[in-house]
Amino acid sequence: MAAVGVTAVASISATGLLATPAAAAPRPLKNDKLKEALRRAEARHRRLRTGRPSANGWQMQKAADADGDIVSMPVAGTGLAVQLRTGDAATVLTHVIRRFHYEVDTLGRHGEPNPLKGWVTPSAVRDSRSPESNQASGTAVVIRPGSYPPGARDGFTEGQRLVIRDVLADTEGVVRWGGDDRRPYEGLFYLAVPPADARLARVAAKVRAWNEAPGAGAGAVPDVAEPARRRRAARYL
Repeated sequence: MAAVGVTAVASISATGLLATPAAAAPRPLKNDKLKEALRRAEARHRRLRTGRPSANGWQMQKAADADGDIVSMPVAGTGLAVQLRTGDAATVLTHVIRRFHYEVDTLGRHGEPNPLKGWVTPSAVRDSRSPESNQASGTAVVIRPGSYPPGARDGFTEGQRLVIRDVLADTEGVVRWGGDDRRPYEGLFYLAVPPADARLARVAAKVRAWNEAPGAGAGAVPDVAEPARRRRAARYL
């Protein structure tokens, strides 16, 4: 009987009745709402893009606070906001602003108007090769635009310049100070690296870690005249 049973099972198996049914091919998902959202997002970005890079290689954007990459960013501890490119660029540039506020000169006091100027419309850029053009890509900020006009020098004391050098050392050369340019602009600070540069990501991660650690980063007020810190700053002259 056992032999008969095996023969019967083999016979049934040969018919395919015991075979595992083939899995049905997955049907493509249909999500019209998602497709429409993606289409609108792409259309919005096309409206904002210029196809023109600023001097540091980042693309200039036609508007800010328009669901694009450039938005009004609060600057912690200052009560101020500035329009910058989101992500690592804003993290590093707001660190510069905060240290200036805490250690160089308080911003926004006594109702000071417009102590910060970030993004500007690309139509205001006369020369896309100039450092100021980086504002149009959201990768630069001018501190007190009415106090440190382009072309003027010696707007800061020696002590203030020591702090600025120390701040630049924090960014490991990722941020450049306009006061070091051939045509000085002492209120201007801008990214000196192109998009996707690994140095920017590394410095931004460092700044974020400082922001989460008590007694670190902006507001800690270090002794910038300490020899070790001055040697560190000298590397980025």
